[in-house]
Amino acid sequence: MRKIDKIIVHCTASPEGRHHDVDDVRRWHLARGFNDIGYHFLIHLDGTIEKGRNVKLVGAHCAYQNRGSIGIAYVGGMTKDMKRPKDTRTKEQKDSLIKLIQDLIYIHNPNMTIHAHYEFANKACPCFDIKEYAHI
Repeated sequence: MRKIDKIIVHCTASPEGRHHDVDDVRRWHLARGFNDIGYHFLIHLDGTIEKGRNVKLVGAHCAYQNRGSIGIAYVGGMTKDMKRPKDTRTKEQKDSLIKLIQDLIYIHNPNMTIHAHYEFANKACPCFDIKEYAHI
């Protein structure tokens, strides 16, 4: 198993309230030249957690940070008109994100750190303050 020391949280940068699944994101990523979906997990609007890329494999979600990280994305992150970044997380997405982070820390590394994509790239992603998860 690869050494994992961080979780990086993303959004799909898709319109508020519009459902997307792993197959959609995989298609987007393949069109960009990836060999699969870049994220390891995707959290749907209803809080359902869908597996993406196998956690045993290095992701393709954050330049220079993929080797030792797990990438999680929630569906959303933009206003309905796609003009501005927005924290569009539903209560169900927030609850699932906490649970998933806790489970991943328990399974992989109790010293894992939690990060936002914007910490490593000039992006708004994931469109909320990652300090919200500092207590985990």
